[in-house]
Amino acid sequence: MSTLQIKSPFDENTLMTLKAGDRVLISGTIYTARDTAHKRMAESLQKGEELPFAISGQTIYYVGPTPAKPGLVIGSAGPTTSGRMDKYTPSLLDRGLKGMIGKGYRSQEVIASMKKNTAVYFAAIGGSGALIAKTIKSMEVVAYDDLGPEAIYKLEIDQFPAVVIIDSNGNDWYELGKQQFQEKSELI
Repeated sequence: MSTLQIKSPFDENTLMTLKAGDRVLISGTIYTARDTAHKRMAESLQKGEELPFAISGQTIYYVGPTPAKPGLVIGSAGPTTSGRMDKYTPSLLDRGLKGMIGKGYRSQEVIASMKKNTAVYFAAIGGSGALIAKTIKSMEVVAYDDLGPEAIYKLEIDQFPAVVIIDSNGNDWYELGKQQFQEKSELI
């Protein structure tokens, strides 16, 4: 299987070509946000306020980076569990969010919203935070500086490795993998 090179922010045509299980190298701009930042964004939307960045076409990486060592842009930058953001995700997808990077499963509500809004969920490999950090070329705080590593950061990345877990049609690589395993097990 080849590795696809894609650029963020995403357009719908690119996202519609991606299939669950595709390996990708993402370059371009992405944003970080974890639980507390998502909660603040949801509160802003409830008040009728703007989000702290233009979300249309963008990708959010669920990460709280560690401080950078001297001479480096960022410390370890491994993914956090995506399900903790599920209650906030559909409203962001409705406003144009196109990609999410994290680890673990997503709720049926998020998957339905992804299908409705032509979005993709990518997984970064847990435990590979130091490797991922090497793909991050710049980092700047965009909002919620008081949250420290859980603030919203704008990252410029070059060949960030990920796997398409849920594609824009709602195909879930985790479920497809289970089915393939069961089918092969029945042949033995």
